[in-house]
Amino acid sequence: MKPKLFCALLAVATLLSAHHSTSAEFDMTKKMTLSGKLTKVDWINPHIAVEVEAKGADGKVESWRMESSPPAWFKRVGVNRSDFTRALGQNVTIEGVRAKNGTLYGYMQKVTFADGVVLELVSGNPTEK
Repeated sequence: MKPKLFCALLAVATLLSAHHSTSAEFDMTKKMTLSGKLTKVDWINPHIAVEVEAKGADGKVESWRMESSPPAWFKRVGVNRSDFTRALGQNVTIEGVRAKNGTLYGYMQKVTFADGVVLELVSGNPTEK
């Protein structure tokens, strides 16, 4: 195999392995709602992710990681990084689905910020309460 072709195939394989189907990693039947303090926003490809500190069933603080669509998708629907970073340190409510492996990881489908702004991430239509 020619070196350039091998490098191109390797690059494509790497990109494909980095991206995954939502239903492959998340159980779309395990709906969840999480309320807590937004502590981190990762606005990176292939998916943005946020971290939220929320109280678990036992009352202890848990650190959840919730991913969502890619930054380009958010840009197309008029949402940018600052829409999330302005809420750092504030309470948010996130609706989504849990990871199949049962960890503190999920897929964010809707987020409600402390000021009442709601982003429906499934349909891509930002709205206000």
